[in-house]
Amino acid sequence: MCEMQKLVDWIIGKGLSSDSIDEILKGVAQALLRLGYPLIRASIAMPSIDPLQRGFSVTWSRSSISVEIQGHGDAGEEMFRRSPISHLLSNDLLYGRWKLPSEASQPFPLLQELANDGATDYVMKLIGFPEGTALGGVGFSLAGDGPTGFSDGQIADLDRFLPALALACYRIAALRVATDMLAVYTGSRTSGRILNGQTQRGDGTAIYSAILLADLKDFTSLNERYAPDRIVTWLNQHFEVIGQPVEQAGGEILKFMGDSLLAIFPAEIDNPTDGCERALAAARKAMDANDTLNWNRVDAGEPAIPIDIVLHVGEVFYGNIGCTRRLDFTAIGKAVNEAARMEKLCDNVGRNLLASAMFVSRVQADFEKVGSFALKGVAKPAEVYGLPR
Repeated sequence: MCEMQKLVDWIIGKGLSSDSIDEILKGVAQALLRLGYPLIRASIAMPSIDPLQRGFSVTWSRSSISVEIQGHGDAGEEMFRRSPISHLLSNDLLYGRWKLPSEASQPFPLLQELANDGATDYVMKLIGFPEGTALGGVGFSLAGDGPTGFSDGQIADLDRFLPALALACYRIAALRVATDMLAVYTGSRTSGRILNGQTQRGDGTAIYSAILLADLKDFTSLNERYAPDRIVTWLNQHFEVIGQPVEQAGGEILKFMGDSLLAIFPAEIDNPTDGCERALAAARKAMDANDTLNWNRVDAGEPAIPIDIVLHVGEVFYGNIGCTRRLDFTAIGKAVNEAARMEKLCDNVGRNLLASAMFVSRVQADFEKVGSFALKGVAKPAEVYGLPR
């Protein structure tokens, strides 16, 4: 068996067994060196489906391997615009080659950098993926420092292993998309359950959990006075400062319901103190962060948007509900309903942070009883506590 076929077989095997593009690129680069390529750099670049990154590249050199993330926004766009891959895409090309160095100034910063490192040849090939997602394809590039660069035979041989490499990258990237984006939309704990096969309606389990319900006050009236784009910007700002403490404390944000956020902190039924303490810490940090956000917004001549937070603890069903082809993985149950009913009391008692008696009994904090209230749909009156600020 020829060495190039061995490389193809190795790539296919790794594509099925490994989730690391870094590992595959390193193996490919080492194989090309053994095949006589005067290689000093090899890179794989791919687009991304991620709210925090537009794309990424993995780069091998003789001394290291690194990953570079290209973000969204102006800086990320400028980085992409000044790259060889952008040049190929904008000109509907699948192949580009630049001899280095040249008397003319290099059109891309990367090429000048490679020339300074002694490169004499740079080659990039693009392999497209099926349409339908932002994973449009993969770019593979090589830089060499041989006296005349890469030979024609070496360039031709790229087409022998690149299809296998592209398939391996596609398989790994598709799995990452499924994992990462599912976590973005459902939360990391929930996405793990879904990927492990809990996809049938009714799949789930009863868990004991601290519950945090946050609601933005007077948000409905703002919709009457401000344009939708400003409303969405403000909404995202508040969910960011509320959501960060929740996630940092080990909570799982289950859903955003208009101007409200529901999160759980799984706890041991025999000792729920830890889950309740984490929920309380997250609530306090969220209230403080929201205050800071409002102060800054008022200084800019914009409206403040306070929040109400309710804390409770109890058993919930954590799983799939919905119709056959449209499911929601969430938490439902008596405890969630009670938390929602308690939130309606915040304005009546003049407190922004309320908690149930069961929750208060599990934490060390200076809660004050604000009353006993009948909650809609709940037979027994609820003792409700507030936390002075």
